[in-house]
Amino acid sequence: MQKKRIAIFASGTGSNALNLIHFFEGHSSIEVAFVLSNKADAPVLESAGKLGIKTMHFSNKEVADGSFLVKLCNDEGVDWIILAGYLRLIPSELIQAFPDKIINLHPSLLPNYGGKGMHGRHVHDAVLANGEDESGITIHFVNEEFDKGRIIAQFHCSIDPSDKVEDLEKKIRYLEHSYLPTVVQHTILT
Repeated sequence: MQKKRIAIFASGTGSNALNLIHFFEGHSSIEVAFVLSNKADAPVLESAGKLGIKTMHFSNKEVADGSFLVKLCNDEGVDWIILAGYLRLIPSELIQAFPDKIINLHPSLLPNYGGKGMHGRHVHDAVLANGEDESGITIHFVNEEFDKGRIIAQFHCSIDPSDKVEDLEKKIRYLEHSYLPTVVQHTILT
């Protein structure tokens, strides 16, 4: 059986992208085709490259061109796209070419604290400012709107009244690293 090939899109340090790379290293059914970033200086590119993964950087203008991304993914034999800290809206042409084959990781319990500009610390700051007693992560399919696609899975964590943003970040990172690879694997293989 031919392995399913995934492309990972990331914009920053890429801890979740690297976690996926490690998880699928030597996997019998899934392999990482490449890591793409819209930022030339994104640390994920260097880190993934050191692990022997093909890396690509394209400008925001290029990654906004859906036909360009469709051709790139088709040329690379990509079956699935995983967004792991990728901060750009996915063009509708790419979504249409990969229906229910693009998965995003979001650091809150959607539909709360989603949408444009809600990423990383912005999410955690808003969650804490509203006095929430829990947060978590959402793994969902991508559609044409930020964070509005069908939910695949959610995982929760409690928030202590004394938690600072750094504490919540650690709890969310633990959930991300613990669950994203297995949910991606299950979704692709079922």
